[in-house]
Amino acid sequence: MGLSQAILTCLIDAPHSGYDLSKVFSEYVGYFWQASQQQIYRELGKLESTGLVVSEIIPREGRLDKKIYSITEQGKQHLVEWMHKPSEPDVIREDILVKIFAGSLVPVGVLIEDVERHRRVHIDKLSTYRQIEQEQCPSLKVLIKEDKLRNLVLQAGMRYEQSWIDWCDETLELLKNLPPD
Repeated sequence: MGLSQAILTCLIDAPHSGYDLSKVFSEYVGYFWQASQQQIYRELGKLESTGLVVSEIIPREGRLDKKIYSITEQGKQHLVEWMHKPSEPDVIREDILVKIFAGSLVPVGVLIEDVERHRRVHIDKLSTYRQIEQEQCPSLKVLIKEDKLRNLVLQAGMRYEQSWIDWCDETLELLKNLPPD
């Protein structure tokens, strides 16, 4: 997936300024797709030049004008075509795995400390996802299709975090049972 598809997806429900989109990314999409405000603005320019979004300037007295972006029919068609293509799993890029792979170069305590920190990060994210689930998804039986689909994304995030926590637990057990350096 590219940033352009993530932005177009955010514009399906409502038009947004670049600033608003960066807030949507940090509050929702950022859990599974990262982008800086600068990247979002740059991509919006590309999307507008290709006709996938249009913008409207909203004058504001005493402040900079606000530029609001909306997805076009061409943009929606682009998303539909993209959704018909098979999705490929992302390549794993995790520093912690490289460190473990080369772990014989450092005392085991260095690895243990990093894996414990990694575990805490995933526990925090899982806790956040569970809180979101409680607040937004009280019962799947009463949710509309859109909310059920978004809940599937939340469930994937929760499983991802739990998988990393499990891996950290197994790794810590093994590391703590290695002979001392």
